[in-house]
Amino acid sequence: MELAWLKTFVDAAETLNFRKTAERLLMSQPNVTVHIRLLEANLGVLLFKRSKNRVMLTEAGKRFKRDAEKILAQMDESVADLLAFAQGYRNTWTLAISPLMAETILPYILKSFTRDHPDVELVIRIEESERIEELVEAGEVSAGISALPAVRRNILHEAVYDDPILFVLPRDAYDDETGPAVSAEAALRTSYLFTHHHPVFWEELLVKLRIRVPGIRTMKVTQAYIAKRFIQEGLGVSFLPRSMVRREMIEGRLMDAHFDLFPLPVVSIYMLAKEMGELEQDFLKRIQAVYFS
Repeated sequence: MELAWLKTFVDAAETLNFRKTAERLLMSQPNVTVHIRLLEANLGVLLFKRSKNRVMLTEAGKRFKRDAEKILAQMDESVADLLAFAQGYRNTWTLAISPLMAETILPYILKSFTRDHPDVELVIRIEESERIEELVEAGEVSAGISALPAVRRNILHEAVYDDPILFVLPRDAYDDETGPAVSAEAALRTSYLFTHHHPVFWEELLVKLRIRVPGIRTMKVTQAYIAKRFIQEGLGVSFLPRSMVRREMIEGRLMDAHFDLFPLPVVSIYMLAKEMGELEQDFLKRIQAVYFS
């Protein structure tokens, strides 16, 4: 039995269209038909029912599709493991991290972490915070960096750092000494407010804002890095964690305004894992060294 036959069968079982399978696998349609017939002959079982111009899976085909997918997945995993071994990796550590933190945490830490752990194959998965705990519990990732603490009893979580929320505006033409004071209320009344790019604080914050500043105009922008870019382009304002905008403020691309309508929240960042082993603890210390230094 050829591996190519299985790949062709799994794709055809998904599309139920030999022409589409040929296009997807970059092969001719007659070759798709040949692969299917050879596989059926080898198994001694019909996998597809053919009726005029339509093909459908037989009951045997439906059953075999699940097994064929497992075989191909196992083959891909084995090849990846072998290639990793050939590159000198002896352990794989998979980290899930939310988009909110990916561009702020990773660049500072990955270079030194990979240098100090040359035998560890590091896999980064960018996932929303709402999914990270589920992935840790399922064993799909070794650990996660999330804006949400763990709620499951078998998942450990440790606060990595606290992140104050800032009222962030486009940079104006003045420097900090000579520019006029920025009114938070005026900025909210005259600009779009980009919302819902953090899983924790927006609902409560919007209630308070609408009481103090009736009639504010909001726009949902569910990714924080997009909201940040929109602010830089002068399209509106928002509330963002300090770690998310620290670099842009230092470089003068964004500014934060004094916000005196009510106290702004502080959010926490958490590391989630089933156990805090050597790699988890080392990664945690590196993040804290960046944000507490």
